[in-house]
Amino acid sequence: MISGKTTLIAHLGYPTEAFKAPMIYNPWFDKQGIDAVVVPMGVKPEDYPAALAALARLTNLRGALVTMPHKITTLSLADEVTPTARIAGACNALLKRPDGMLLGDQFDGVGFVRGAERKGRQIRGTRVLVAGCGGVGSAIAASLAAAGAAAISLFDAHAASADALRERLLQHYPELVVQTGSNDPAGHDIVVNATPLGMKDGDALPFDIDRIDPQTFVGEVVMKAEYTPLLRAARAKGCAVQVGTDMLFEMIPAYLEFFGFGTATSDELRAVSQIEY
Repeated sequence: MISGKTTLIAHLGYPTEAFKAPMIYNPWFDKQGIDAVVVPMGVKPEDYPAALAALARLTNLRGALVTMPHKITTLSLADEVTPTARIAGACNALLKRPDGMLLGDQFDGVGFVRGAERKGRQIRGTRVLVAGCGGVGSAIAASLAAAGAAAISLFDAHAASADALRERLLQHYPELVVQTGSNDPAGHDIVVNATPLGMKDGDALPFDIDRIDPQTFVGEVVMKAEYTPLLRAARAKGCAVQVGTDMLFEMIPAYLEFFGFGTATSDELRAVSQIEY
């Protein structure tokens, strides 16, 4: 039940149809007796700066979850950002402080890495390919570097995005081998789809599935379906995979702490989740 005392967390992005976070947070809040609610809010890119400024004036707003296509823009709209967000070049969380200022942070990469490690996948010393160098891809690349990846290949349809991410990574991890310009998955231990490919029916696969070795770990960020066409093809080759919602479940405990709602394990969150596809 939403009341006049309910604390709001905006879930900002566009389009909203594939949003899964409300079906995890809200059942958790209900079980814990926390009077808070995550509300999807569709905002087109051209309206986002004005919409965020207006939302920040709401007295019962605790903060926001931020998703595509606003993560990079949010970096410049927050009053302060954490070092993690600065390295990633994007924010996916905003906390409204008592003085009304917005603090931006980034949890995508942490969620992806924790999910992979819980499946027994070692990150240290691996060769990784990340396709998509926007907000989520940048965050995942930054967290993979922090976890000890030996080499990261970056690919984006806009080559400048991959080149810019390479420079940010090397500023903080000068010993890291970083290459750009190719989405060939051959020779990589981990490949990650951080593009929107898979959101729409008929999308091309982000990688040439014939070039993926059966020992490769294949990760996905798209959540339209539990097993996207990429993951179905990867599993058919014998690859271990990580679905998009795994990353979400692993990052939510960090979000809860950020917003001041305590914490939870990913297993506890899964137990109450009402995710549908």
